[in-house]
Amino acid sequence: MIRTVFGLEHPFQLLIIDDNSPDGTADIIKRLMPEYDGRLHLLQREGKLGLGTAYITGFRWAMEHGYNYIFEMDADFSHDPKDLIRLYDACAEKGADVAIGSRYITGINVINWPLGRVLMSYFASVYVRTVTRMPVMDTTAGYKCYRREVLEAINLDKVRMKGYGFQIEMKFTAWKFGFNIVEVPIIFTERQEGSSKMSGGIFGEAFFGVMKMTIRGWFRTYKR
Repeated sequence: MIRTVFGLEHPFQLLIIDDNSPDGTADIIKRLMPEYDGRLHLLQREGKLGLGTAYITGFRWAMEHGYNYIFEMDADFSHDPKDLIRLYDACAEKGADVAIGSRYITGINVINWPLGRVLMSYFASVYVRTVTRMPVMDTTAGYKCYRREVLEAINLDKVRMKGYGFQIEMKFTAWKFGFNIVEVPIIFTERQEGSSKMSGGIFGEAFFGVMKMTIRGWFRTYKR
């Protein structure tokens, strides 16, 4: 993944967050860092603190270091690194505040997923749109580019959902603040490496969390 991203025409930088992984991730990153002369970065945490907290840690690090366009993506090649260019262009050239790599904006663009998983993911987005009225087709997408201003406006300390629902809450909050959210069609391919962290508990958090999030939104003032 690192070599693929750094082989793109745009000079992206990468931050890897490692939660004390037993597979030697941190050692690999440390070995590669001198090769990429300040473009590859590593944050190590003491243990498994949750996917949402890892994203928040990364967002804060990026803002502290002055980045204007901040991406999140999976490192298992389910997200095609080449689409980073298209997400960047949507924000930097076409005026989006949040660019979402969307599986559902032009139909269902998912490869090698079991039918049951496709249906669960698609109808999860239908459910979120129905409850929140948010005009986003792929509400659970995890491939995104944010303008810095979006993350500055969102109080990351107030983000409640830490698992599957984290992706939904970040989009919902950006939408409530009035930011321009654009969906860029991508083809999502079943992971080439690793295994899914999806569980019933994570899905349940998202299901009930969406209702709670929507109700809280009725009483919150969204001012930039």
